[in-house]
Amino acid sequence: MPDYGFLRVASAVPIVKVADPRANTLEICRMIDLAEEQKSAIVVFPELSITGYTCADLFGQNLLIDTTVQCITHIKKFTRGKYVTAIVGAPVRVNDRLYNCAVVIRNGIIKGIVPKIYLPTYNEYYESRWFASGADFLSSSKEAATCVFNGKDTITVSPNQLFTIGKATVGVEICEDLWTPVPPSSYHAMAGAQVLVNLSASNEVLSKHQYRKSLVSQQSARTISGYVYCSCGYGESTQDMVYAGSSLIYENGSLMAKNDRFQTESSMILADIDIEKLQVLRQKESTFHSISPDGKRSSEYNSYYSRILVGEAPQTDFSASFYRRIEPHPFVPAGNAAEMDARCKEITSIQVMGLATRLSHIGCHNTVIGISGGLDSTLALIITALAFDKLGMSRKGIIGVTMPGFGTTPRTHTNASDLMETLGVTTREISIVPAVRQHFEDIGQDADNHDVTYENSQARERTQILMDIANKEGGIVIGTGDLSELALGWATYNGDHMSMYAVNASIPKTLVQHLVRWAAENHFSEKTISGRSVKEILMDIIDTPISPELTPFDAQGNIQQKTEDLVGPYELHDFFLYNMFRFGYSPAKLQFLAKIAFKDVYDEATIEKWLKTFVRRFFNQQFKRSCMPDTPKVGSVTLSPRGDWRMPSDAWSDLFLGDLK
Repeated sequence: MPDYGFLRVASAVPIVKVADPRANTLEICRMIDLAEEQKSAIVVFPELSITGYTCADLFGQNLLIDTTVQCITHIKKFTRGKYVTAIVGAPVRVNDRLYNCAVVIRNGIIKGIVPKIYLPTYNEYYESRWFASGADFLSSSKEAATCVFNGKDTITVSPNQLFTIGKATVGVEICEDLWTPVPPSSYHAMAGAQVLVNLSASNEVLSKHQYRKSLVSQQSARTISGYVYCSCGYGESTQDMVYAGSSLIYENGSLMAKNDRFQTESSMILADIDIEKLQVLRQKESTFHSISPDGKRSSEYNSYYSRILVGEAPQTDFSASFYRRIEPHPFVPAGNAAEMDARCKEITSIQVMGLATRLSHIGCHNTVIGISGGLDSTLALIITALAFDKLGMSRKGIIGVTMPGFGTTPRTHTNASDLMETLGVTTREISIVPAVRQHFEDIGQDADNHDVTYENSQARERTQILMDIANKEGGIVIGTGDLSELALGWATYNGDHMSMYAVNASIPKTLVQHLVRWAAENHFSEKTISGRSVKEILMDIIDTPISPELTPFDAQGNIQQKTEDLVGPYELHDFFLYNMFRFGYSPAKLQFLAKIAFKDVYDEATIEKWLKTFVRRFFNQQFKRSCMPDTPKVGSVTLSPRGDWRMPSDAWSDLFLGDLK
């Protein structure tokens, strides 16, 4: 049963009875059972969860501390035969000092005790009144303190412990540790922990929860980790403060799961952390391993840590239950209307600024664009018009050229012409049919043979026209091809593949569709003579089947050559591209995730078919990406050979295709 690099984690908030460890232990054990049933590898409980956080001066009572030892022993025995690792909060006495600790327990064994370092001291009733700091156990070597627990087990006591569970390494910190300028979890991560857990007792005051979420999110992003946060809740004393039981699980800055606060019952949330993804992101992020202010590299922190092998992770069937949302359209902006509008503005602003800077730098006042009536050339025209507006130049310097060929339909031709007219650009129409027919005669191509030569001859003729007009007018050709086409190599080499500046080359097809729709709904009010607005034209372009229109249309004038019938759905290819590029996912993992993301759209056979197509074409068509034109980088995924994607054109795809067998 493959785990695909995932680790299931749980954050459990039990109801508590303050100063009643036995009752609390029974509830903790019940929730350990629930986590075990869910095949969770880790279940994290709140700070001091065995006694309750708000015991105050009762922490000075021997009976409470001695009973806590008995309860930890009970939990230890309870976990025998279980795969879940329980991390519970408890007061632990070592060398006649009391420490606020996280106790790590697995399969009947206490694997380690992690004391809290930073104790809140802003009034006399806080923790330094009862507890000593875990800094007592910090040293410059792996040598850590030990304690004999319950007169039997010798246990390591140190903040600098890392716990290995399956493929994951786990680091532990407690509450206030996270709120310090340099949290212990930062060092845990630098020493190799991909999962960080925080046993907390964070009270509620107005607006604190948003700050708490931001803090956890930022720490998980900064450390490129999964972060499991668990705070105490119902049953804690409300004598002075209220505890709402906040549970949060983040991964690299993204919220994976959260509970509803202010519950009067126990609660538990689960999430499947992608350890493999975190490893790849850390590997690719060079600054993660950079030198720290004290002159030490991250690898040097390894010498400060004790490493405890906890055991294998549970055999979790992630195909049966999956506590993780898989975004089917990772390139498309998500959120509310305001957030989506802001992101679309940001994307187009990057494109516009890239082109405006290039035009200004070379002193160019003219551009040439081939306008087909399709999505890509439409977005390129919109970006170019906005760039001219930004530079205060007349849109008449934009030369839009329609070049009807053997497959151009009346619908796309009309949309192209009307769009250029409404945007106020210079329009030209040059049929490529006579020139291509002559070319067919010159090279001995049968015009009735609609093979690759038939198609590519048209694409190259169009590019020649655009390049020569640009020379004649002292302008540059604006490329219209998008990122999805580059990934698949769905472009004619030295045809539509080439331009002098490619504004769309880091915009995938699914995002092109979204940006054109956004432009239609938020910009442009010009009217054509026929009365169609730009919005109406753009919406019709969006509804037009994606096609290169290189083969003849049918008797009714409809497009016959539909790109997605030939290479597959772009939403699938964009999904494959994003996850392969960003996280280094194998084809088998891509297939697993795609089945979840598109479970109501495509069957397994369809996903496998187009994934094989994607892998094969991505490898075989690298030579086109190796000489692609300049393009502005917009998102985290781009295939420019000048920095973002360097791949040999001669790489074999056999290993990757074989992963699907």
